[in-house]
Amino acid sequence: MRLVSYRRAGAEDTAWRAGVVVGETIVDAEDCGRAVAGDVSTVRGILGLDEQQRGALATAATAGDRLPRTDVVLGPPVPDPDKILCIGLNYTEHARETNLDPSAVPTVFAKFRNSLVGSDAPIVAPAATEQVDFEGEVAIVIGRRTRRVRRDEALAGVAGVMPLNDVSARDLQFQDSQWTAGKAVDTFAPCGPELVLVDEVADLDGLRLRTRVNGAVVQDASTAQMIFDIPRIVEFLSSFLTLEVGDVIATGTPSGVGFTRTPPLLLDEGDVVEVEIDGVGVLRNAVEREPARVP
Repeated sequence: MRLVSYRRAGAEDTAWRAGVVVGETIVDAEDCGRAVAGDVSTVRGILGLDEQQRGALATAATAGDRLPRTDVVLGPPVPDPDKILCIGLNYTEHARETNLDPSAVPTVFAKFRNSLVGSDAPIVAPAATEQVDFEGEVAIVIGRRTRRVRRDEALAGVAGVMPLNDVSARDLQFQDSQWTAGKAVDTFAPCGPELVLVDEVADLDGLRLRTRVNGAVVQDASTAQMIFDIPRIVEFLSSFLTLEVGDVIATGTPSGVGFTRTPPLLLDEGDVVEVEIDGVGVLRNAVEREPARVP
């Protein structure tokens, strides 16, 4: 099953609604709610259902009223996560190109809800930065409360997968020893367009990830190349905090980021970034620049 958060194009109500993808259309999850004894008003609510309930929702959606994609605006698939956790330096070549050594355990930093936008929404570069960079990543979403799981149990807590762009303001990121200022920027965590549940994903350890800037491929890797695979990431994070339903975990970017290139390939007004995971989807966002403050 594939899930989205959406609202009707031009609608005055700006709240995100949960939708089930049926072919090239979207069916409102609440319209199918009679078939499910549970909350389907949000994607987080759907993720909290058991397998039988989600199956009933998927079946009901095939007979529901369908909305063409052109009639909706897509948001981040989970617009209201409790946490957005990101893994740094998780591909050997990326660590090498940044001249940073990966640690013995996953490097973790956080983003917040203000950074989330959906596919086709703009990445807005704030006036405070001149060095906006792309980082295509595979993101997973947690589907059950998870605490202190072993590696061999970890995938049971993963609901689905989606592309995510860990957009980074490099001049803000490296101005001190903490990365928050360069990472937790408004619009700097585009994700989607859909959350693809694991029942449609053959192998989380063999997903091909590609990033394109203005049509040119700049990153191309497989999750098989990660230093810490998804089960290890979930095991590590859950060893010291509780992962809640809907939590987003970005699993790290491969080599090819812009600031390490000669000359640097940094983003500016009008650039278009696409992050694609084979069999999952293509996230597409154009870059806009925030105007300077008027004196």
